[in-house]
Amino acid sequence: MGMLYQPPLPDAYAGIAEPELLERIRRHKEQFGSRLVILGHHYQADDVVQFADFTGDSLKLSQLAAEQKQAEFVVFCGVHFMAESADILSDDRVKVILPDLSAGCSMADMAEIDQVDEAWAFLMSATGERIVPITYVNSAASIKAFCGRHGGACCTSGNARAVLEWALGQGDKVLFLPDQHLGRNTAYAMGWPLESMVVYDPALPDGGLTEQQVHDGKFILWQGYCSVHMLFTVEHCRQVRRLDDAFQIIVHPECTWEVVQEADLAGSTEYIIRALAEAPSGSKWAVGTEINLVSRLTKRHAPDKTVRSLSDIQCLCATMYRIDPRHLLWSLDELSAGRVVNQIRVDPQTKRDAIVALERMLSNVPSAPAAIAGG
Repeated sequence: MGMLYQPPLPDAYAGIAEPELLERIRRHKEQFGSRLVILGHHYQADDVVQFADFTGDSLKLSQLAAEQKQAEFVVFCGVHFMAESADILSDDRVKVILPDLSAGCSMADMAEIDQVDEAWAFLMSATGERIVPITYVNSAASIKAFCGRHGGACCTSGNARAVLEWALGQGDKVLFLPDQHLGRNTAYAMGWPLESMVVYDPALPDGGLTEQQVHDGKFILWQGYCSVHMLFTVEHCRQVRRLDDAFQIIVHPECTWEVVQEADLAGSTEYIIRALAEAPSGSKWAVGTEINLVSRLTKRHAPDKTVRSLSDIQCLCATMYRIDPRHLLWSLDELSAGRVVNQIRVDPQTKRDAIVALERMLSNVPSAPAAIAGG
């Protein structure tokens, strides 16, 4: 769907000093009480997370939003697809607000519904085998709905393996979108060779695939990726080991297959957080994920454990960073004045189909976050 446009904030917000800015947000929280819930994604900066009633990954936050029965307003400090998921899972009376409409996700934008419809038509004509579409929860509501309509499901990085196993029990092949790396890393960890995977590129006619390649492939991976996790390289892993071989390397499965193979462990954001929390005192960790989360983990575990980013590059989710205290204050000021701004609405039919895909995902959630690789 591409990035939405966020008009500039009124000039008055530029001149507000930070102490006043933060105090005004706190006052709004007190005044709204249980009518307002603020959600903060793990990749959000500390100056926003400090106001969150709950922090977590996108699915966890959407589920928490749905559980707040007194809430009238959910302000999602994350990106657009997350706010859509919160709207899908919440009661119709709840208004979900994204403080900055331009906070999108480049990976989610790599799979647009027109492209997926075109891909599906080609794949259906190329093979008579049953294809089950699976979308990472980091995708637009329209893509979740597509999977719901066509017998597929959503997945998270924490339950991708369980969902792929479910999908192979439903059909012959899997179309996995929008992140090729999560699909490849998960299928490989399940024991499937790389040769069983083909990549569909929506920029090419028929995705760049022949009918024979579609026939031979078990996993059809969409040509999409997370720009943050693509920044981590095998050389980063080797540099850390040369620096101090006591470091254990743990990465998110949105990293490339080569990086996941080089790392000691790979798993979801929740898995990474848990692994570090349960690690022995004195252990050393290099973490391949978004820098705001890594910085928070570094502070949380110091001085008991050493935690650093896998890369010296600032691996920052730039679109997430668009949500800042000024946009948060503006959205709360408007709410206080009786105006709901930046409400994220998913139309009823899309919501119904997307819920089917999300429910299939939720029935495959493991009791604890598991490693994709290693461990």
